[in-house]
Amino acid sequence: MLGLKLPTDPRWANIAQMNIEEILTDHAYCEQKAASTAISMIINFPEFPDLVSAMSELAQEEMSHFKMVHDLIVERGYQLGIERKDNYVIQLRSFFPKGGSRKDYIVHKLLIAGLIEARSCERFRVLSESLEDVKLRTFYRKLMISEANHYTMFLSFARKFGASKERVDKKWQALLDYEAEIMRNFSVDGTIHG
Repeated sequence: MLGLKLPTDPRWANIAQMNIEEILTDHAYCEQKAASTAISMIINFPEFPDLVSAMSELAQEEMSHFKMVHDLIVERGYQLGIERKDNYVIQLRSFFPKGGSRKDYIVHKLLIAGLIEARSCERFRVLSESLEDVKLRTFYRKLMISEANHYTMFLSFARKFGASKERVDKKWQALLDYEAEIMRNFSVDGTIHG
């Protein structure tokens, strides 16, 4: 369903299990950044009322996820660490060239956001199936479903705003190929995307 070209390296689950405090901190910041992305879409594209409405709901949902992750951190006696750079997202954002039309700009932003959500969904599935902690497995199973919905929403908006579904799908496939190459160098640290 997600269309990802390269699955997560199975070793990442073991790394995540051994670094659960780091995973939770990184996850909390991923949720905060997702809320920021939704707010950025509202600011950058106010002329699309359906997008503004969806992004308003998404920002609230992502911040509620941040709170849920933060609550888990506190409950376990951990401390929310400092925010880290997300090298996966940085590399993904470099795929599309700068400039171009406003229509291309919104499509590119939506496709990148959709792919981040798709990879997060896949990672949450891995966590829901591999963590020893039953509460965390259940938690990540629920969030996996939420991320899948976000992925499909972003992809639907990209297809709606793009010049044609075929052109958007061609860009999507190229982005998926690029993301697979990025992922060949990841799955080695205790972060959600790393």
